[in-house]
Amino acid sequence: MKTVFRILLGALFPCFCLSAWGQETGALNPDTVLVDSLDDVVIATRRSGTLRLAGAENGFNIGRDELFRAACCNLGESFTTNPSVDVNYSDATTGARQIRLLGLSGTYVQMLTEQLPNFRGSALPYALGYVPGPWMQSIQVSKGASSVRNGFESLTGQINIEYLKPEQEEGAALNVYANTKSRIEANADANIHIKGKVNTEVLAHYEDDFARMDENHDGFVDQPSVRQVNVQNRWDYLGRKYIFHGGLGLIDEKREGGQKVESSKLKVQSYPPYRIQLYTRRYETYMKHAVVLNPEHGTNVALMASGCIHQLDALFGTKTYNTDERNGYLQLMFETNFAGQCEDGTPQLKHTLSAGASLNYDDMEKRETTPGIYAQYTLDLGSRLTAMAGLRLDHSSIYGTFLTPRAHVKYAPVDWLTLRASAGKGYRSPHPLAENHYLLASGRQLVIDNPEQEEAWNTGFSLAFYIPLLGRTLKLNTEYYYTHFLRQTLIDYDSNPSQIRLANLRGRSRSHTFQMDATYPVIDDMEFTLAYRISDVRSTYADGRFLERPLQSRWKGLATVSYKPSPGLWQFDVTCQVNGSGRLPTGYPAFDGTMPEGASFPVYPQLSAQVTRWFRHVSIYLGGENLTNYRQPHPILGADNPWSADFEPTMVWGPVHGITAYVGLRVNLGKRL
Repeated sequence: MKTVFRILLGALFPCFCLSAWGQETGALNPDTVLVDSLDDVVIATRRSGTLRLAGAENGFNIGRDELFRAACCNLGESFTTNPSVDVNYSDATTGARQIRLLGLSGTYVQMLTEQLPNFRGSALPYALGYVPGPWMQSIQVSKGASSVRNGFESLTGQINIEYLKPEQEEGAALNVYANTKSRIEANADANIHIKGKVNTEVLAHYEDDFARMDENHDGFVDQPSVRQVNVQNRWDYLGRKYIFHGGLGLIDEKREGGQKVESSKLKVQSYPPYRIQLYTRRYETYMKHAVVLNPEHGTNVALMASGCIHQLDALFGTKTYNTDERNGYLQLMFETNFAGQCEDGTPQLKHTLSAGASLNYDDMEKRETTPGIYAQYTLDLGSRLTAMAGLRLDHSSIYGTFLTPRAHVKYAPVDWLTLRASAGKGYRSPHPLAENHYLLASGRQLVIDNPEQEEAWNTGFSLAFYIPLLGRTLKLNTEYYYTHFLRQTLIDYDSNPSQIRLANLRGRSRSHTFQMDATYPVIDDMEFTLAYRISDVRSTYADGRFLERPLQSRWKGLATVSYKPSPGLWQFDVTCQVNGSGRLPTGYPAFDGTMPEGASFPVYPQLSAQVTRWFRHVSIYLGGENLTNYRQPHPILGADNPWSADFEPTMVWGPVHGITAYVGLRVNLGKRL
């Protein structure tokens, strides 16, 4: 592995504003979405799919057309066709899932909703199910240490979700979905334009997994039954000098799993069935005020605020976890730009300055208040060179004062080549039990070290080629990222077979990730994508061994094809993934009952497909997931005796569900699809 990365590095090194408030302000018309920030500009047409961000940061924008290529019932199912972001189950009993970016857990990806930090603490394991797919207008993913404007937490990147906007086309839309695993969903959104410049929007979501299936016959339901009600009411006022956005949200969810029968799979008959129950109630609110001082130079002052209350009552067998978390966020920002001109009057240099102050309050396992200030400068030399540098200074009431520097450069020496480089530091205040409470389902003893602030450096390089080939354009991208942790909280399965330890790093921890992907329109209306990624992630565990991170694939291959023949009434999408092998924790029982050292799980494939028929105001889609029907054998260890120390449902490395077929219907009333 070291030799491979040396070769890759050797190949790479030689090649080497927001609008008024720093967020996407919405649709200019029903067919065009403009994401315009002082340092990032993305223009996406209605059928855009995935577009690379145009600013200095390396990332991409996932539009609604790309989201429609799969069922996309929620955020966790929105990356099926994406080679950069993985979504995996954290365990086989609660349905908790996490994103993995640059080979590292989603805890190191800063989650934003419309540029406001969101989904922290106990919300993190289930956050991917809290954002319904039909509510999303777009998703922006940036890799590496992102802009300091949104905080100090993005160690490996940021994922920002943009919801549908109140000011968009007036009308309503309905989406219904059902699959063969007994899951049904209904989503609705409606926009009303009130007299003047005031608009409002209502978003509603209901889902229910009503059956308790046990396809592998281990006595446990394969997925928990989830009943969720999710609603939001959003408002805006779009004046010439003053702009307002605000809204309220409520999530009510009941999640139940565990043993399906009382007797047939229990060794110890005197005990009751093993149950998992999680009841969640979440309240959210946000507001944004912006005053435009000078439209010509983008000079504006904005005040943004958000708050949430997250209540969770959880039962894992006989273990309980109850929490009433509160979070508040406040940001004041100022932005402006000025440009030099050539003799013919065209812009030559554009200078952008963004500065502000923020305050974050977390009341979770501990109370922490973190005020901070930041400044960020961007130099834009036409389409050839963009350079961005930022610096933050924050003070945590628990961890003290710390400095966050970050820099990004984009250089396009010719039209067919773009180079990007980034370097920066990131910090994170861990909440070990809140963020990993699903580990309570294990029969092992859970040991938690006194948490330390996590700290890491991230550097990255990317090359994007646009190569004319047979009258079309081949888009080729290569990238490499290195993350080096100075302090980290680890999930340690290896040091003691009778324990799971949330341990502080004592030694080295780092991640190497290399990815290549290519997109080419093979024929008219058909686009083909191939991608390959290698990850080498290693850490020093409590027993002093420097080991590969367990339960994650060392490599991944992906191929997608999308065909939408003119006049666009039908669409066919197929995605195939091949996931490489990876290390199993020390003491992971083999299927013959032995306890091998250094065992690995096998390579496994996954295949999904979808057919969509478009009408004027209606679309019908039919598809299937995991069509190869590959499932991890025995995802729950010790399922026949869940009350013992050998019960282990948290060592999940592969799919836990078999083939799933689904059908859905989208109906627009007064809107265009």
